Amino acid sequence: MAEAVALSMSMGSYLKNSSLQATECSRQEPSSSLRSKFLGCKLTASQASLQLPSIKHTRRQRPCVIQCSVVQQSQVQAPDSVFITPDGRRAECYGVFCTIYDLNEVEKPKSWKKLLRVAVSGAAGTISNHLLFKIASGEVFGPDQPIALNLLGSERSRNALEGVAMELEDSLYPLLRELNLGIDSYEVFRDADWALLIGAKPRGPGMERADLLDINGKIFAEQGKALNAVASENVKVLVVGNPCNTNALICMKNAPRIPKKNFHALTRLDENRAKCQLALKAGVFYDNVSNVTIWGNHSTTQVPDFVNAKIHGKPVTEVIKDKKWLEEEFTETVQKRGGALIKKWGRSSAASTAVSIADAMKSLVTPTREGDWFSSAVYTEGNPYGIDNDLIFSMPCRSKGDGDYEIVPDLQINEWLATRIKKSEEELISERSCVAHLIGQDNGYCDLTEDTRLPGEQ
Repeated sequence: MAEAVALSMSMGSYLKNSSLQATECSRQEPSSSLRSKFLGCKLTASQASLQLPSIKHTRRQRPCVIQCSVVQQSQVQAPDSVFITPDGRRAECYGVFCTIYDLNEVEKPKSWKKLLRVAVSGAAGTISNHLLFKIASGEVFGPDQPIALNLLGSERSRNALEGVAMELEDSLYPLLRELNLGIDSYEVFRDADWALLIGAKPRGPGMERADLLDINGKIFAEQGKALNAVASENVKVLVVGNPCNTNALICMKNAPRIPKKNFHALTRLDENRAKCQLALKAGVFYDNVSNVTIWGNHSTTQVPDFVNAKIHGKPVTEVIKDKKWLEEEFTETVQKRGGALIKKWGRSSAASTAVSIADAMKSLVTPTREGDWFSSAVYTEGNPYGIDNDLIFSMPCRSKGDGDYEIVPDLQINEWLATRIKKSEEELISERSCVAHLIGQDNGYCDLTEDTRLPGEQ
């Protein structure tokens, strides 16, 4: 009998009442089976008597037999089927709550790497709905890298989260070996090698930037604590939820066990937008544009750098001689591209954001092309450009493809660039002061009077 046992669960009835029990095996479960389960569920106050127990989930011991039951108020449903586990124990399944797959270890190709665990918050949102399929298909980590996806949702998004899981299962990705769902970050982030923090509260009507910083800051402080407690010690963290630079700083400050270099905030979408505008203006295809940097904050103070950028290996200023266009129209177009898209389409840039997240990840696991670099908002400690040493600030980076990176030194910083970089730095310093209470600093105050967050982006 095959050793691997997998679970595919429907959470629809959980909104009524439910309980879940897991039994464990002392041996390592083969990674060749698709295991899908709901982790860390919490029930509402009216369901307190049926509180869901935690599922133990460690690298050395993983649940290999799951028993599911559905409780209809005071009446327990009879099991639809009974099966005997490989070690002789009796297990019951109820309706669609259990699907058992018998898979052999030989199905795992010998060339495959060790399983990589990717945790994603906001997993039921529109950005994730594009991104998760890229990761599961092998587009990000390659065709020989098996993936486990741990998906974090909220109480309100349980059904949507299950829907995402169903689509992933139905897509039959051979690299997707595990699919775990949950609403508890301490369960979902356990053993994560990558954490993609996408979920955040969008700005509401009349909400000031200071309020948004505080509300989302608390979310990322808690997620930082969870990562610190249960994630892999070298987990790579990419923050997408806005204001992403300062949220990444908050997360980092609350996760002292994780190397500070491992925290990134997403500015790759801004870089992609800048490359698009330069290519269109020059009449060339996108891959002829290189060495583009986004400096600073993911806000309207960001600085798309045309000074050091190249087209066909030549400085952009030699190919596009319209200096006024570069300094004014190009810069403003990139800064406000998200808002312009919303006006046209009526929705935020979910698909291109997902593409840019995949690009940002690939930049860290693929060696950077010789002479080129990519943009990522990273911790500024020891940076070569004189930026304040305690910010998450977008700068030019390059990687050997091992998940690590270095900041590219010696870029030309003319007066135009320096002035605008300074403005973005000052904004991030102000944001840091607003969230001092979340990063262990005293005497913080908030004097942000205008909202420079990119309009409509979540």
